[in-house]
Amino acid sequence: MPSPAKGIVARAAEATPPAVAMRMRGLSDRAIAWLFVGPTMALLLAINIFPLIWTIKLSFTNYRANRPNANVIDVGIDNYVSVLTDPDIWLAMQATAHFLFWTIFLQMTIGFALAYLIDRKFRGHGFWTTMILIPMMLSPAVVGNFWAFLYQPQIGLFNYAVSYLSGVPASSFEMIGSVKLAPWAIIIVDTWMWTPYVMLICLAGLRSIPDYIYEAAEVDRASKWRQFWSITLPMVLPFIMLAVLFRGIENFKMFDMVNLLTSGGPGSATELASITLKREAFEKWRTGYSSAFAIILFVSVFGLANIYVKALNHVKNR
Repeated sequence: MPSPAKGIVARAAEATPPAVAMRMRGLSDRAIAWLFVGPTMALLLAINIFPLIWTIKLSFTNYRANRPNANVIDVGIDNYVSVLTDPDIWLAMQATAHFLFWTIFLQMTIGFALAYLIDRKFRGHGFWTTMILIPMMLSPAVVGNFWAFLYQPQIGLFNYAVSYLSGVPASSFEMIGSVKLAPWAIIIVDTWMWTPYVMLICLAGLRSIPDYIYEAAEVDRASKWRQFWSITLPMVLPFIMLAVLFRGIENFKMFDMVNLLTSGGPGSATELASITLKREAFEKWRTGYSSAFAIILFVSVFGLANIYVKALNHVKNR
């Protein structure tokens, strides 16, 4: 008795026009695969490549999106020179570097420590793993509004918690209203939200280490500390570097969280590169200038990521 699947195939073959069936029979498996994949790849290339080419073109002009009928003048590399010599741009890059360094450092340290503890498989570790992952599951809009409420100096729980632990009056400081504290406010929120992501990657690295390596180390009477430095850390290092790559790229283009919490303020204390780009493009309407800035950011991230991936491959192949 023929199976239902074969019956469906037979009906589909009968429904295929003879001319199309003849052409399909003359195609190889590779050609048929490209026939199905090709349209999707063409669509993805059009969506990604066309905006990039258009941005590059606009970066060499004085085009303004709020003046579409004005004469567009080719200004050469003037926009790139202006971006690279603008002190406000360098202040934004400095703020971005500060944000990147501390978020990656804290997320890697706390994330690896949590993964190391969860890997011990203590009683109830599944429940605590799920609880730790909750911040990562939330929308950035929800997290931003939630922490903006927590940071309120009069009614926010964060100030009361700090006051309880340190004795400092809760109303004496404001996290998102202080030039000195606002950068740390967004660092705390990003660390709280994305440390579970780093923990998952590190946990996958820890679980990939075969047990027989530790058994051999115990036979050789290696201490737990020695096992950690000689086995655990070297074998998990590629996973840690991968987490650094992912979080570095994401935090370099961080926008939504900062925009919800501080909008780049107070002053320009938390004005990251993405916030500056938004202001130049959609508040000052300097489209050509902002396009040049976007291309510089893209080339910087792409170049640094390329170098980092080569270092990651070198570590993996050791």
